[in-house]
Amino acid sequence: MRESVQAEVMMSFLVSEELSFRIPVELRYETCDPYAVRLTFHLPGDAPVTWAFGRELLVDGVGRPCGDGDVHIAPAEPETFGDVLIRLQVGADQALFRSGAVPLVTFLDRTDKLVPLGQEGSLADFDAHLDEALDRILAEEQSAG
Repeated sequence: MRESVQAEVMMSFLVSEELSFRIPVELRYETCDPYAVRLTFHLPGDAPVTWAFGRELLVDGVGRPCGDGDVHIAPAEPETFGDVLIRLQVGADQALFRSGAVPLVTFLDRTDKLVPLGQEGSLADFDAHLDEALDRILAEEQSAG
């Protein structure tokens, strides 16, 4: 059984209304942490930054505004299926990214084929890997912050 799904998507990093630039973003989903997706942003001149958040948040955010706390995802145009805005926030600092919805949906479809949405808890090894996944997430957060 395949253990992970990966994809690379080009997103626009929206610095201001007048300034944006395209960056590669790696999307990753692993069966050892079936509730989460990871996005690694490759910003020019900086070390890559990885954010982990709920796969369901990304699924929902493609179609409607959602998210509490540090991650907010919403369609750029509520009435059309086109681009998606991803806002990441730490304290007063925030970053806004714009992605096409199609590559995100394609990635999510691949994750659903690996572990169907709603069946994450049925993985036999999930409990065995939960502590390991939480340790990895905490380590990623500490190295990013």
